[in-house]
Amino acid sequence: MPSQRRAPAAEPDASSTAHATRVLKKYPNRRLYDTRTSSYITLADVKQMVLGAEDFEVRDAKTGEDLTRSILLQIILEEESGGVPMFSQEALAQIIRFYGHAMQGLMGTMLEKNLAAFAELQGQLLAQSKGLYDPKALSPEMWTQFLSGQAPALQNLMNSYVESSRAMLEKMQGAGSLFPGMPGFPPTRK
Repeated sequence: MPSQRRAPAAEPDASSTAHATRVLKKYPNRRLYDTRTSSYITLADVKQMVLGAEDFEVRDAKTGEDLTRSILLQIILEEESGGVPMFSQEALAQIIRFYGHAMQGLMGTMLEKNLAAFAELQGQLLAQSKGLYDPKALSPEMWTQFLSGQAPALQNLMNSYVESSRAMLEKMQGAGSLFPGMPGFPPTRK
């Protein structure tokens, strides 16, 4: 009797998988499983997905619960623990003070918009520096050198960003007087 061969499964169209959200499953043993590549991955691999702006979600393998935020926080914790931390102790304390208060949602929105504005500024700086440096080689030290050696126009751009951030925080502080005991701001004195 001749053996019957199965036709190999058709490979998914690259264009359809490129835009689909990549699903990672987290197992009780803390391992992460990439359903796209059918392999186990590390937090370093997830960090690379973030850096590559790849759309993904992390799900608990058993319950299906979304664990994406938890994994992103783990990556931040690892980054903060090793090397050069981004957040000072005071900045972390200020963030903690906003949890559980009326302004918590506003603070999250403000941070998100501020980070988006900073990323836009960084994009403008990269566009202006095209040809001067390899964008992939721009380390934090290179950014510092780049910004310190730029013309006053770029310095003014950065100052404008800092000023708009300060104005936003002052508006929040002004709104804080509407909410006595708002975390991060001293109580008004009578």
